[in-house]
Amino acid sequence: MNTYLKSIFTIFPCLLILSACSSSNPTEATDASLPVTPVQVTNIRDSSLAEYVELSAVSAYLEKSFVKANINGYVEGANVRTGQQVASRQLLFSLVTKEARSIGNTVNKLDPGFNFSGVSTIRADQAGVIVQVNHQKGDYVQDGEPLATISNRNSLVFLLDLPYELNPMINRNRTLEILLSDGTKLNGSVSGTMPAVDSVAQTQRYILKVAAGKEIPEGLIARVRLMKTNHVQAQILPKLAVLSNETEDEFWVMKMINDSTAVKIKVKKGIESNTSTEVLAPRFSKTDRIITIGNYGIADTARVKIQK
Repeated sequence: MNTYLKSIFTIFPCLLILSACSSSNPTEATDASLPVTPVQVTNIRDSSLAEYVELSAVSAYLEKSFVKANINGYVEGANVRTGQQVASRQLLFSLVTKEARSIGNTVNKLDPGFNFSGVSTIRADQAGVIVQVNHQKGDYVQDGEPLATISNRNSLVFLLDLPYELNPMINRNRTLEILLSDGTKLNGSVSGTMPAVDSVAQTQRYILKVAAGKEIPEGLIARVRLMKTNHVQAQILPKLAVLSNETEDEFWVMKMINDSTAVKIKVKKGIESNTSTEVLAPRFSKTDRIITIGNYGIADTARVKIQK
């Protein structure tokens, strides 16, 4: 009997040890089997962030001069073509009267000192671009009839139809940036407005003056950015760092609490740009590490591995 009891007391501690070992191993195996997500991190930064409204504007030449006939007669010569650049006082047309064409040099033969030709020359009043040609050589025209139209190169503007409710923004955007479809950026300024509102669209037309230099065709649609709000010393994160639910009424970031664990932190989002988002609350430290890549779809308190 004593031998039997001694055997039981000897085996029982061993069973307890084996039981403890067997109960700890699955936990370690479970921890080791958790997925590890490779991620990239960034730090919060304080900077200015502005929110913009993007609208369309159309190029136009405000000043156009009409080249007109100064006599009744035929177009003897036409030195113009559509799209041609002309200088001030450049010869454009020569006209000859109907009488001069009929009698030819008969008058000069009778009296050489008379110097009768019946030819009248017409020159450009200003430099610009020929946008329309109404008559060619041989046409009969009357006094005052338009022969061509010249656009003044220095009168280039962009016409912006601004929704009336956005009119207060103009005071904050007296100078602005105009982006053309080929990537060219022009600096413009508001030089005037039309004293009327479109009754259907409820827009008011503003005139944006740009510096001369680049040849821009009329009717070109450009994009104009108007600053809506500007926050100074905003708490900014890359746009990819801020996640949201399907209805976009909850926002959060994944913050590293150590080198291998990230937790979900709910945030209040402010304004955003194309690449950045403002975080209004909570306030983060500049040393806090926020996940930018690899954060989508991972659970709260996730195991991660930082990659560079």
